[in-house]
Amino acid sequence: MCLDNLYLRAGDIAISVASKAGTATSESSGLPVVIVTGALGAIGSALTDLLQADYKVIGLDLSAGADIECDITSESSVNSALQEVRENFGNQLAAVVHLAAYFDFTGEPSPLYEEVNVSGTRNLLTALQTFQVEQFVYSSTMLVHRPGKPGDLISETNDIEPQWAYPQSKAAAEAVIRNHHGNIPVTILRLAGLYDETTAVPTLAHQIARIYERDVKSILHSGDSQAGQAFIHRDDMLSLLKLTIDNRQKLPASTVFVAGEPGVMSYRELQHRLGKLIHGDDDWNTITLPKPIAKAGAWLTDKTEPVIPDDFDQGERPFIKPFMIDMASDHYELNIDKVQKLLGWQPKHRIQTELPVMVEKLKSNPVHWYQRNKIKAPAWLQTASEKSANPEHIRQRYESEYQQQHQQSLWAPFTIIGLGFWLLCSPLTFAYQSTALTYSDICSGLVVVVLGWMSLSGAKSMQLARWGLAAVGLWLLFAPLLFWAPTAVAYLNNTVTGSLIMGLALCVRPFPVLMSPTAAVTGPSIPPGWQFSPSDWFQRLPIIALALIGFLISRYLTAYQLGHIDTVWDPFFAGANPGNKNGTEEIITSKVSEAWPVPDAGIGALTYLLEIITGIIGSRQRWRTMPWLVLLFGFMIVPLGAISITFIIIQPIILDTWCTLCLIAAAAMLLQIPYSFDEIIATIGFLRRRAKAGHPWLLILFTGDTDEPSAADKQPQPKSDNFSQSPWTIFKESVLGGISLPWQLLLSALIGIWLMCTRLTMGSSGDMANADHLIGALVLTITVTASAEVMRPLRFLNLFLGMALLITPFIFSSSLMATVASLVCGLLLIACSIPRGPIHNSYGQWSRYVV
Repeated sequence: MCLDNLYLRAGDIAISVASKAGTATSESSGLPVVIVTGALGAIGSALTDLLQADYKVIGLDLSAGADIECDITSESSVNSALQEVRENFGNQLAAVVHLAAYFDFTGEPSPLYEEVNVSGTRNLLTALQTFQVEQFVYSSTMLVHRPGKPGDLISETNDIEPQWAYPQSKAAAEAVIRNHHGNIPVTILRLAGLYDETTAVPTLAHQIARIYERDVKSILHSGDSQAGQAFIHRDDMLSLLKLTIDNRQKLPASTVFVAGEPGVMSYRELQHRLGKLIHGDDDWNTITLPKPIAKAGAWLTDKTEPVIPDDFDQGERPFIKPFMIDMASDHYELNIDKVQKLLGWQPKHRIQTELPVMVEKLKSNPVHWYQRNKIKAPAWLQTASEKSANPEHIRQRYESEYQQQHQQSLWAPFTIIGLGFWLLCSPLTFAYQSTALTYSDICSGLVVVVLGWMSLSGAKSMQLARWGLAAVGLWLLFAPLLFWAPTAVAYLNNTVTGSLIMGLALCVRPFPVLMSPTAAVTGPSIPPGWQFSPSDWFQRLPIIALALIGFLISRYLTAYQLGHIDTVWDPFFAGANPGNKNGTEEIITSKVSEAWPVPDAGIGALTYLLEIITGIIGSRQRWRTMPWLVLLFGFMIVPLGAISITFIIIQPIILDTWCTLCLIAAAAMLLQIPYSFDEIIATIGFLRRRAKAGHPWLLILFTGDTDEPSAADKQPQPKSDNFSQSPWTIFKESVLGGISLPWQLLLSALIGIWLMCTRLTMGSSGDMANADHLIGALVLTITVTASAEVMRPLRFLNLFLGMALLITPFIFSSSLMATVASLVCGLLLIACSIPRGPIHNSYGQWSRYVV
């Protein structure tokens, strides 16, 4: 990566003027006149302040507020500005310090480089030919030189070979100066990367920000970590400029200096030093990525990462660009013998000793530091600032709690490592009888051991290994299905081991998720206006328990599909086709099931297990700390519940039989739906509130955020997740949390069950039986879902199904008894769909929709 010495960004074009002692003096003040371009910039204004005691300083700038407004891209504007200088201050100038320049860090060519840096310099020099100028000082960059390697020193005689658009424009501007300065003596200063206590060149500033935020990119590097680049402190740069002007008459007519601090800190040294200063890490991990991978990643993030508006109504693309990857090993270490000899200049600051001060400035006011360095602050920092909280205190508390939880949970990665060794031995111990599954488990075991060892580290970057472990665990669950495990013990071993690895990797604190520090340590447990947290354990236990039932049933059915057992239990239904198969066996070996390339019951078991794990992850604040997880949890439950109901519907209609275990599993899935909606509603409401408050909801979706506390959350809540209560009390609170079943819904559910069974109770057959079954299944689904108080309005859909029951007897052939039953059920269903029934809880702004 490249360092630069300017604070200017795209569109910043400035010109300034200053004066200094010498033979050229201002008629009004008697002080020598110095013009400094870029007067309103950070360096221009500081230089003006430094020089004004000894020189008459005149500032030229494109923006209003300068002594003289001037656009150096326009010849007429430059001529007009200098004519005004001539009229007010005379024809003699002690020095012209040219700081104005265009700069951006996109790496892309821009016409402004030519217009401002090259043509602008030419316009300025051409207009100065009619003046008596004792010195023209040009602020260039060390980046015009060809980069070296660690150990090489760059001096003024090194080859000019700039690597990207900005230094190329600076090199072109130097060529213009050599060809157009005429009789004006010139001094070119090729400066190192500029910094001070609160600001730094973009590459260093972003490196600091990445480490401060523990961004995953903070541990990745694609070049030689021993390479480094020289810096120069702002005060040292200003003193150099003043010395250059003061000694203008002693310098050769054409002089070039490279200037910066002697010696450099390598990229690795910077990483370790910053990690220690910011987080107290003694050894900040840095992973070297191959350049092709790093370049592809930089290109992909630059093209796909969302631009999220910030408080200044502007977006910010990812800082790291593909062109930077090619220069990640560039080394710029300077030989400053010449400037020491001719000017006696010696930098008084060193980046090594200034880093603690810089980090302290960052920690004392992070938001201000980000603003000063023109970096978009992370959302949690902005939120903390808005709440008048100290962002650094929040970050430190978050880091402390994270490390404490990690230390308390070290048993988990050690257990995972043990499971990895277990996997290595399992194929030989249990005689898998499958070469593919044997190799799969051996390779998976090796990966688990490595990733488990990596996850022992408390560094957040290493917690990515836990997601890798989860991926391996998922593969272990899927591999027996893909390879059709020939033995029951192989299927059991992979199921248990994969489940444990996934659970230990994802469910043990600290949770390996990208969480905002503000979300983690501030904010309420209960959504505003609610009376309970929808993420309480009591709210999640019914879902986890029901998913466990579905998981065990699905594994049992999978064992039959894999050929591990010869029969499946079904006490009620015989098969529709001749043979010895019962209803369950016939359905799970039907053409519908066999259309899958793997056992479909095994896919169901895998899905139920994922529900269990996602149900366990997170605290009672996860509705706002892990919004993505809540929505993923709901996505697995609600659509899969619909699929299960569909499966129930097609059993008698298409397959002409039933599956007892399938019905039980589908019922378990259906019952999960009402328990999941309150958390989904709370999460969506939270995201809407943050979006209305002007926060980036897409970012908050993945990192979480704080929220305004509700009145209930401020009150003591002794019953929240209180497992010290009696088992019966825990059961009631778990089953009835956010759920109620008034008599209207209970009757509607009974009607749905009756309709699904008219083949048995009424002797119905054909299209009428199929219609009753379809409508009954839909009624039951809607009614069960509407038992969730937040989804109570869904009951109105039963009105249309009741109307359908009034019509079907006259469309399909039916007996008199079946017709009367359908009409009665239709009228009862319509009547039961209108009253809401009692609502026992408050749901904030969502309560208005619970009608």
